[in-house]
Amino acid sequence: MDGNQQEIDPRVTLWRTIIQGDQKSWVLFEHNTCLILMEPETDMAAQAHQIMSKWGPVVAGTPAGDFDIISLPNSPGGWIVTGHHPDMLNYVSPEDLTNPNSPDFMIGLLGRGNRDQDAHSLRIVHIEDKRLTNG
Repeated sequence: MDGNQQEIDPRVTLWRTIIQGDQKSWVLFEHNTCLILMEPETDMAAQAHQIMSKWGPVVAGTPAGDFDIISLPNSPGGWIVTGHHPDMLNYVSPEDLTNPNSPDFMIGLLGRGNRDQDAHSLRIVHIEDKRLTNG
Protein backbone atom coordinates (compact mmCIF):
# COMPACT_ATOMS: atom_id res chain seq x y z
CA MET A 1 0.00 0.00 0.00
CA ASP A 2 1.14 3.52 -0.59
CA GLY A 3 1.53 6.11 2.14
CA ASN A 4 -1.34 8.23 0.82
CA GLN A 5 -4.10 5.93 2.07
CA GLN A 6 -6.80 7.87 3.92
CA GLU A 7 -7.89 6.93 7.42
CA ILE A 8 -10.90 4.59 7.29
CA ASP A 9 -14.12 5.88 8.84
CA PRO A 10 -14.93 3.70 11.90
CA ARG A 11 -18.45 3.16 10.52
CA VAL A 12 -16.95 1.50 7.44
CA THR A 13 -14.85 -0.82 9.60
CA LEU A 14 -17.96 -1.62 11.65
CA TRP A 15 -20.03 -2.58 8.61
CA ARG A 16 -17.18 -4.62 7.15
CA THR A 17 -17.37 -6.64 10.38
CA ILE A 18 -21.17 -6.95 10.35
CA ILE A 19 -21.83 -7.83 6.69
CA GLN A 20 -21.47 -11.53 5.97
CA GLY A 21 -20.04 -12.37 2.57
CA ASP A 22 -17.04 -10.78 0.89
CA GLN A 23 -18.87 -10.44 -2.44
CA LYS A 24 -21.60 -8.03 -1.27
CA SER A 25 -21.51 -4.43 -2.49
CA TRP A 26 -23.05 -1.85 -0.17
CA VAL A 27 -23.60 1.85 0.40
CA LEU A 28 -23.40 3.53 3.80
CA PHE A 29 -25.38 6.65 4.64
CA GLU A 30 -24.58 9.36 7.19
CA HIS A 31 -26.84 8.07 10.00
CA ASN A 32 -25.50 4.50 9.82
CA THR A 33 -28.03 3.05 7.41
CA CYS A 34 -26.39 0.45 5.20
CA LEU A 35 -27.99 -0.57 1.93
CA ILE A 36 -26.73 -3.85 0.50
CA LEU A 37 -26.98 -3.81 -3.29
CA MET A 38 -27.63 -7.39 -4.35
CA GLU A 39 -27.55 -6.36 -8.03
CA PRO A 40 -25.28 -3.30 -8.13
CA GLU A 41 -25.66 -1.05 -11.15
CA THR A 42 -22.99 1.04 -12.86
CA ASP A 43 -23.77 4.12 -10.74
CA MET A 44 -24.14 2.66 -7.26
CA ALA A 45 -24.68 6.08 -5.66
CA ALA A 46 -27.62 6.86 -7.95
CA GLN A 47 -29.03 3.37 -7.38
CA ALA A 48 -28.72 3.77 -3.60
CA HIS A 49 -30.33 7.22 -3.68
CA GLN A 50 -33.27 5.83 -5.67
CA ILE A 51 -33.80 2.88 -3.30
CA MET A 52 -33.35 4.97 -0.15
CA SER A 53 -35.76 7.65 -1.44
CA LYS A 54 -38.44 5.03 -2.08
CA TRP A 55 -37.93 2.58 0.78
CA GLY A 56 -36.24 4.60 3.53
CA PRO A 57 -38.83 7.16 4.67
CA VAL A 58 -40.88 6.18 7.72
CA VAL A 59 -44.64 6.24 7.27
CA ALA A 60 -46.38 5.38 10.53
CA GLY A 61 -49.15 2.80 10.29
CA THR A 62 -47.72 1.23 7.14
CA PRO A 63 -45.05 -1.42 6.52
CA ALA A 64 -42.60 1.52 6.16
CA GLY A 65 -43.04 2.11 9.89
CA ASP A 66 -42.44 -1.48 10.96
CA PHE A 67 -39.10 -2.72 12.25
CA ASP A 68 -37.37 -5.70 13.81
CA ILE A 69 -34.32 -5.81 16.06
CA ILE A 70 -31.36 -8.17 15.68
CA SER A 71 -29.04 -8.25 18.68
CA LEU A 72 -25.31 -8.53 17.96
CA PRO A 73 -24.03 -10.36 21.05
CA ASN A 74 -20.43 -10.58 19.83
CA SER A 75 -18.15 -7.78 18.75
CA PRO A 76 -19.14 -5.10 17.83
CA GLY A 77 -22.24 -5.56 20.00
CA GLY A 78 -25.28 -3.36 19.58
CA TRP A 79 -28.26 -3.98 17.33
CA ILE A 80 -29.29 -4.06 13.70
CA VAL A 81 -32.68 -2.51 13.02
CA THR A 82 -34.38 -3.87 9.91
CA GLY A 83 -37.46 -2.65 8.12
CA HIS A 84 -39.67 -3.44 5.16
CA HIS A 85 -36.75 -3.48 2.67
CA PRO A 86 -34.74 -6.67 3.26
CA ASP A 87 -31.38 -5.15 2.32
CA MET A 88 -31.66 -1.89 4.30
CA LEU A 89 -30.14 -2.06 7.77
CA ASN A 90 -29.39 0.46 10.48
CA TYR A 91 -26.84 -0.07 13.25
CA VAL A 92 -27.54 1.14 16.78
CA SER A 93 -24.59 1.14 19.16
CA PRO A 94 -24.96 0.77 22.94
CA GLU A 95 -23.34 4.24 23.11
CA ASP A 96 -26.31 5.67 21.17
CA LEU A 97 -28.63 4.92 24.09
CA THR A 98 -29.14 7.12 27.13
CA ASN A 99 -30.33 4.11 29.14
CA PRO A 100 -28.22 0.93 28.80
CA ASN A 101 -31.35 -1.11 29.62
CA SER A 102 -33.50 0.43 26.89
CA PRO A 103 -36.23 -1.91 25.64
CA ASP A 104 -36.07 -3.25 22.10
CA PHE A 105 -38.91 -0.93 21.12
CA MET A 106 -36.80 2.15 21.92
CA ILE A 107 -33.79 0.72 20.06
CA GLY A 108 -36.03 0.06 17.05
CA LEU A 109 -37.45 3.58 17.11
CA LEU A 110 -33.93 5.02 17.18
CA GLY A 111 -32.76 2.88 14.23
CA ARG A 112 -35.94 3.57 12.29
CA GLY A 113 -35.52 7.30 12.92
CA ASN A 114 -31.93 7.16 11.69
CA ARG A 115 -33.12 5.43 8.52
CA ASP A 116 -35.73 8.13 8.01
CA GLN A 117 -33.07 10.84 8.39
CA ASP A 118 -30.91 9.08 5.81
CA ALA A 119 -33.88 8.80 3.44
CA HIS A 120 -34.34 12.55 3.55
CA SER A 121 -30.70 13.72 3.53
CA LEU A 122 -29.44 10.98 1.16
CA ARG A 123 -25.87 11.74 2.27
CA ILE A 124 -23.61 8.81 1.34
CA VAL A 125 -20.43 8.44 3.38
CA HIS A 126 -19.02 5.28 1.75
CA ILE A 127 -19.52 2.94 -1.21
CA GLU A 128 -18.11 -0.59 -0.96
CA ASP A 129 -17.97 -1.90 -4.53
CA LYS A 130 -17.31 -5.65 -4.54
CA ARG A 131 -18.16 -6.29 -8.17
CA LEU A 132 -15.57 -8.20 -10.13
CA THR A 133 -13.90 -6.12 -12.78
CA ASN A 134 -12.33 -7.43 -15.93
CA GLY A 135 -9.15 -5.80 -16.36
